[in-house]
Amino acid sequence: MSTFTFAEELLQLARRAEEKSRDRFAAIEQMAFQNTAKVLEAFRNHRVSDACFGGTTGYGYDDLGRDKLEQIYAQVFGAEAALVRSQFVNGTHTIAAAMYACVSAGDVMLSATGNVYDTLQTVTGQRGRVGGTFADYGIEFRQVPLQNGMPDLPAIQQAAADPRVKAVFIQRSRGYATRQTLSSVQVGEICQTVRQVNPGTVIVVDNCYGEFVDDTEPTQQGADLIAGSLIKNPGGGLAPTGGYIAGRTDLVERAACRLTVPGIGGECGATLGVNRAFYQGFFLAPHTVSQALKTAVFAAALLEEMGFAVSPSSGEDRHDIIQTIEFGKPEPLLAFCQGIQAGAPVDSFAVPEPWAMPGYDCPVVMAAGAFIQGSSIELSCDAPMREPYTAFLQGGLTYEAGKLGVMAGCQRILSAR
Repeated sequence: MSTFTFAEELLQLARRAEEKSRDRFAAIEQMAFQNTAKVLEAFRNHRVSDACFGGTTGYGYDDLGRDKLEQIYAQVFGAEAALVRSQFVNGTHTIAAAMYACVSAGDVMLSATGNVYDTLQTVTGQRGRVGGTFADYGIEFRQVPLQNGMPDLPAIQQAAADPRVKAVFIQRSRGYATRQTLSSVQVGEICQTVRQVNPGTVIVVDNCYGEFVDDTEPTQQGADLIAGSLIKNPGGGLAPTGGYIAGRTDLVERAACRLTVPGIGGECGATLGVNRAFYQGFFLAPHTVSQALKTAVFAAALLEEMGFAVSPSSGEDRHDIIQTIEFGKPEPLLAFCQGIQAGAPVDSFAVPEPWAMPGYDCPVVMAAGAFIQGSSIELSCDAPMREPYTAFLQGGLTYEAGKLGVMAGCQRILSAR
């Protein structure tokens, strides 16, 4: 039987879910229209031409396409400058470079959104004995716990008043937590709260999964620096690797010096033929993000119909592309992930199983049949194998393929009952 031959029970549930999602779909499409207009305007302002798509080798001096793309990122994200490089190996690497750009030895970095994401906990010196962590450089990391899943503004203000706090970190998305994702406006509220007591503090935002979901980015709401991965939202499904940092010119240059070395910074970095994919991916990003959002809304609506707890609900506003589903036990979680994998265009024959993934403190199961390895803008589903057995679904290059993948996952759950 085909992976996409669905039981009548599931087809009926899917019809109800899609009907329930129509108003939300319309809002998502309108947001994509607005954000596409911003991207197109930046391409026009900076006179993008075929000459921008050629790459450089060696040192990468005077790379027209690389430099112009960074100016486009800066304009779209309302920033003074940007760094868009294939040399960033993943989102963690990119965010860490942004964090180190904001603090020096003896400084304190304060997280306003609880603890940082799992893979950043090694960077901040909380896990692992490796060189180059905050602890090795004499940088202290503190955190303000969330209150009912949201930033505790009074506690943040109190903690940020310490003059040793030179940087405040905000994680916009939920990571492997059940907290709510922050809108750009909510990030702005944190920025205002911090600056009331510590005006000189630098505010850096992990913007992963949030680009083009709202009509503004955190840099347009008071953040000094944002960072993210190109194999998530802004790469549009075409960027083969890389990351971006955008914000204040001096901080972007400090991050560039962290990526390369002081004295060279952003001047070097051969593009080796990736410029065309970076440009085209960024052009497609608002639409691609809308497809991922529609996939997430449909998934929420369908799994609500099946009786599972989801966050956000199908009717809630969204500020990133992540959808969580609480399965309560490992069996339906694994079945769903295996169905997502079976419905993928790549490696559909593989069967995901939990494994000890570097940077995580428990086994993790990952379903990801992607054209770009590890790409979170393509449909994927992963979960730490611990209670309450919550799956984190994200991505979908097209709504049609995303819908089919979600239905394949749900079919596996129904078949196992």
